[in-house]
Amino acid sequence: MMENNKLQHYALTDVAQLKVHGRTTESRSPLTLFWTGSAVELNVTGTELWIEVDSKYDVYEPWISVLINDVVVSRQMLVHGRYWVCIFRGMNESVTKNVRIVKDTQAMSGDPGCALQINALKSDGAFQLVEDRPYKVEFIGDSITSGEGAIGAQAEEDWIPMWFSAIQNYTAMTAEALHADYRVISQSGWGVMTSWDNNPNANIPQYYDQVCGLLTGEMNEALGAHNPQDFNAWQPDVVVVNLGSNDGGAFQTPEWIDPNTGVTYKQRLNADGTYHEEDVAKFEQAAYQFLIQLRKNNTKAHIVWAYGMLGFPMMPAIYRAVDTYMKETGDRNVSVIQLPNTTSETVGARTHPGMLSHKRAAETLTEHLKGILHHS
Repeated sequence: MMENNKLQHYALTDVAQLKVHGRTTESRSPLTLFWTGSAVELNVTGTELWIEVDSKYDVYEPWISVLINDVVVSRQMLVHGRYWVCIFRGMNESVTKNVRIVKDTQAMSGDPGCALQINALKSDGAFQLVEDRPYKVEFIGDSITSGEGAIGAQAEEDWIPMWFSAIQNYTAMTAEALHADYRVISQSGWGVMTSWDNNPNANIPQYYDQVCGLLTGEMNEALGAHNPQDFNAWQPDVVVVNLGSNDGGAFQTPEWIDPNTGVTYKQRLNADGTYHEEDVAKFEQAAYQFLIQLRKNNTKAHIVWAYGMLGFPMMPAIYRAVDTYMKETGDRNVSVIQLPNTTSETVGARTHPGMLSHKRAAETLTEHLKGILHHS
């Protein structure tokens, strides 16, 4: 094999033009990519580019997608270890390539040993500035927003990282259509108040003020996952909340018993199969409180609650929560939108929305957000 002796080694701190997407800490040596859709972006000349990754996990391995000039050219599992990955080689040295290396998998709250870090770069080219896009959008959600099942055959049922996609995902599609920078905060099975299986600890608002607070274990704590999030450093124009599917699912699943306290939690059904009013009211209160929390941290953002890709039983409660919030605070910079439900044609792996469902949701959401952004 011909060795490229023009390759130069760069610490990430040497490349001022490197653009980082997604919540993370100040550290660039190494850089930790915590959430799905987190990425490094580069404009680079030269024939070749490599990145040095450090992939750690006990159970769930990280995956990455590589985009060159906004097109996915590769997707791969990162096996355990610290090693170099070739991003491209043999390209025209004088042409500038826009390169994004995207974390395809969500922050794995169920695996305290899971982390993806980038240590260094090698290239024979020059780095150029990556311009900021005109808008910033933050997406908050559950398995849908994590892209669970967005890739893979409909028959797939294994809960494994391979079936997660940050790219075949309404978040990436909406951001591209709006020409926006974006970041994602999402976790499979989680809700505004409770998880799909009635666990009240598995809710996004509880951890929203931390960099990636839902990660567990000493390693992630040492990496800064539990650090307070610096909201001033990245203020979005829009915050999209796609939560409620798991809160609704909790009405249909067995009770959850806290192993530490023995307390039982259950979203209850009435005898006729309708949702118990007290429990719906608790959900509404949790949604209302989350809106207050979001506004405190994102002072100018338009907040849109987007819901409905896996049915919409909680839609009336979401409307009421948003209505109460707007009346009590006088905040008019909020809206609700129902996203198209997933059908037998648009379903993906693990009975989750497939790429077609994500595409339809992105089209609906984009139209809604264009009206808001162009008037702000």
